[in-house]
Amino acid sequence: MIRPRTALLLTLALAATPALAQQEISKVNGSITAEAGQAYGDLDTVNGSIRVADGATAEDASTVNGSINVGDKARVDSLETVNGSIRVGKDVQVRKDVETVNGSIFTDRGTTVGGRIETVNGAIGLVATQLAGGIETVNGDITVGVGSHVKGGIKVEKPQGFRLNVKRDPRVIIGPNAIVDGPLVFERPVTLYVHTSAKIGAVTGATAKPFSTDTAPAE
Repeated sequence: MIRPRTALLLTLALAATPALAQQEISKVNGSITAEAGQAYGDLDTVNGSIRVADGATAEDASTVNGSINVGDKARVDSLETVNGSIRVGKDVQVRKDVETVNGSIFTDRGTTVGGRIETVNGAIGLVATQLAGGIETVNGDITVGVGSHVKGGIKVEKPQGFRLNVKRDPRVIIGPNAIVDGPLVFERPVTLYVHTSAKIGAVTGATAKPFSTDTAPAE
């Protein structure tokens, strides 16, 4: 028979277990891996990549020089890097923003992002993704892929300073059955393709070119 005090201590210990499991990992040099199915706090490194395995949970994941890869059905608060790409798997929940400066961002089917997706130099691609905020970039292609819903509009900012080795203007593609609520604002020249089944808000700074094939025309 378990005495009342022993039962109380056992209950408190069991209740504390998840909190203890949410360890924070911070490094200067080296990569970080959040193991599958485990719970973590913040994941921070300066020089190294971050991998959040399938089904893992974490708070903010950030690095300076390195990529971030999030596995299927993982849950994180936010994702941020400076020099590196961010790739998000299927059925992932990101509570806040996904940001990089020099690198691409991709989110796969069933993913939800509660904040914004932003980059400066790098492509952005969404497939069947629900984005509560908007998309913002300067020098990067944007693909709002099939079945995606962007609720905060799209903005492509004007580059600052001199533009060197610019091969072409960014391509912005709104794919089949995609929805972009809010304005699409382009402060620099872009090539905008909008599928005939897509729905978008008001466009400023570009003229939409309709297409009805599975993919946008190649340049």
